[in-house]
Amino acid sequence: MFCYQCQETAKGTGCTVRGVCGKTSDVANLQDLLLFILKGIAHYRVQLRALDAVDHSADRFILDGLFMTITNANFDKQRFVEKIKEAIKLREQLKQTFLDKGGNPEKITFEGAFWTADSLEEMESKAGHVGVLSTENEDIRSLKEMLTYGMKGMAAYTEHAYNLGHENPSIYEFIDRGLIATTLPLSADQLVQMVLECGKNGVDAMALLDKANTDTYGNPEITKVDIGVRKNPGILISGHDLRDLYELLEQTEGTGVDVYTHSEMLPAHYYPAFKKYKHFAGNYGNSWWRQVYEFQHFNGPMLFTTNCIVPPHPDANYKDRVYTTGSAGFPGFKHIERKPGQPKDFSEIIEHAKRCPAPEAIETGSIIGGFAHNQVFALADKIVDAVKSGAIRKFFVMAGCDGRMKGREYYTEFAQKLPKDTVILTAGCAKYRYNKLPLGDINGIPRVLDAGQCNDSYSLAVIALKLKEIFGVKDINELPIVYNIAWYEQKAVIVLLALLYLGVKNIHLGPTLPGFLSPNVAKVLVEKFGIAGITTADDDLKFFLEN
Repeated sequence: MFCYQCQETAKGTGCTVRGVCGKTSDVANLQDLLLFILKGIAHYRVQLRALDAVDHSADRFILDGLFMTITNANFDKQRFVEKIKEAIKLREQLKQTFLDKGGNPEKITFEGAFWTADSLEEMESKAGHVGVLSTENEDIRSLKEMLTYGMKGMAAYTEHAYNLGHENPSIYEFIDRGLIATTLPLSADQLVQMVLECGKNGVDAMALLDKANTDTYGNPEITKVDIGVRKNPGILISGHDLRDLYELLEQTEGTGVDVYTHSEMLPAHYYPAFKKYKHFAGNYGNSWWRQVYEFQHFNGPMLFTTNCIVPPHPDANYKDRVYTTGSAGFPGFKHIERKPGQPKDFSEIIEHAKRCPAPEAIETGSIIGGFAHNQVFALADKIVDAVKSGAIRKFFVMAGCDGRMKGREYYTEFAQKLPKDTVILTAGCAKYRYNKLPLGDINGIPRVLDAGQCNDSYSLAVIALKLKEIFGVKDINELPIVYNIAWYEQKAVIVLLALLYLGVKNIHLGPTLPGFLSPNVAKVLVEKFGIAGITTADDDLKFFLEN
């Protein structure tokens, strides 16, 4: 195997034996093979568009296939075997449609458009030859992988919107072209343009999901979220899919089972539609990587709706209490599928919860969030006055991901050392490094403004563009906003590419720069966009405040 798509990749260069995430080599290779077949599917879809015979049968399939390969999403080998079989079957259907429409088969030469397998042995044999290192040139490989990871993140956000009935066909079209681009002998300049176009489509994907979430559940509101526990048994729901949460709340109402959020599901509490559920108890725990401790104390079952799974220790007391759904999966965890046209059936996990004790308290108190763009616009006059009066000197965008590395303590230290006339704008699980610190407020404005999940980084961009308009500056980079962002996996990659597309420069990225950046590609990012790494909290703070 070779994988370097996440920030914790071994030695900062690549996992070659087993993923730091816990992914085994056979699963890693099958993920590569699935991407190989998806690229073959994309070749037929682009040709069918050229023949004015657009086929939508693979729209959702491609999103799900990309989503399954995101870091910490799916560790289940058998699920990938079945997905590859489905992909080959779907590809053959598209191929036949292409031929029926008079398509010229000589136009498609990529092997993934016709390679097939009947056995696991054939799959595993091929999988070892189609991965990251099959592209020999280091810089071309770097750009192709950056494009791939951006599309993986985009697919995740687009799938959440799809689940709520919102689609943007141009995103499907771009993903097809992007997948094909990774199979062609393009120049570095051509791939750079594709990467930037990926950023543009990333903005579109996050805007689509923002509309899907707010149209369905209302605009997030300033909300105080309880972090303690109640006396009823509970279900802990993690991940990002709000439709799964809604259906779980509907089915648990009146059962005597409470529902708690974990990690990236915390911002669900900010949406008005969920506040009517009296058994929606609060948020339990912290960022995703703390689950190995927190799940042992929750006592009830846990439901993963998306990625952020940490493989449990063999002796963990909670292994038989974890369920997955959607693109998530892990060997031994029970998986809940959706039948076409129906809500998911959560009866098994609900009955399981009824047999369990109430959660054990691991902390008490509350945290405040709900500062998505609509809510911040409602506070615009107050914020602008605070900036003009000097009460707020600078905003620090500290969105992104959390992770296990000790170096991420930097973000807690940085937040603690920020002057009291500064405000943190955040989204994603990076907030858990500082959202429970007593940082106070400025004229009633909390010093940590949490916009929501990682996809809600879109809100932070919208807020910045609104401030640009209010203050009448020509360039978004003239605003008193600093970008000190933590990253971990592919959803953070598409957020970064989206910010670059919007013209944001001088982003500091940590705790380490991506291992998939070759020296030459990193140099381009530094010279063209001012991308930089982090150093120490003291030195970086001094630099940010003086520049």
